[in-house]
Amino acid sequence: MSTVGSQQISLFRSQIQNRRFDDETFRILESHLASKDAKSTIEVAIELKQFMRQESLRVVREIAGKPIDHKLMIADFFIRAFDLIGDVESCLALRYEALVMRDQKAASDTRLKVLPSEWLVFAQQSLDHGFYSVARKACERALLYAPDNIMVDPENDDHFHCMHVIQKIRTLYDTATILASTQSVQVHAAEHIKKKTAQQLTEQTYVFVEKPSSGSSLFRKGIKRRNERKLLEHQRMQLVTCCPLWTFRLL
Repeated sequence: MSTVGSQQISLFRSQIQNRRFDDETFRILESHLASKDAKSTIEVAIELKQFMRQESLRVVREIAGKPIDHKLMIADFFIRAFDLIGDVESCLALRYEALVMRDQKAASDTRLKVLPSEWLVFAQQSLDHGFYSVARKACERALLYAPDNIMVDPENDDHFHCMHVIQKIRTLYDTATILASTQSVQVHAAEHIKKKTAQQLTEQTYVFVEKPSSGSSLFRKGIKRRNERKLLEHQRMQLVTCCPLWTFRLL
């Protein structure tokens, strides 16, 4: 990495560790990632992603008792940063937490209310990136607060728009449910194949180990039988030597 690139990433780390979650810190990250040096260094991107994940967890614990506005401001910074560095999973996870946080506080502060269209956008993005279970949860959240008995007013476009969004959410929910079930089946199938393969390898290894043992046993038995034959032959020779030939004739 060039000297300028090292300085930029070091400055960004310092800003995060000093809890400076402002536009200046974001511009430092943006400037670093836009440079050719950063694009050609995969290791730096991986280290940066790990650093941001660790710091975000620390920060979330630190601000547990802070006001909702402060929490949302910091969440928004990390969401933008994760999106910029390409960490889709962390980005979506934080966005979901922020939306749920707003939903929980909306009863006492109506400006925090999450619109069905916001849930729809989030659910669609989660679905597009393969997070089917998360997309389904987002749809459930949206439908939980959506009115079931909207009176359609021909002169009110908001009612038509709201119904259209809710219908999309229901369709997306069905799609996410099917894909999540399919994904679950595939995961179980992959685990079964993995276990079966491991079992077959174990059995093959057992057979491979047992064959030399069986061969050695046969070899030892062969030596034993040969020694027994030699012993019998030796005993016969001694018997012939000790007895006169006529003795056999008499017999």
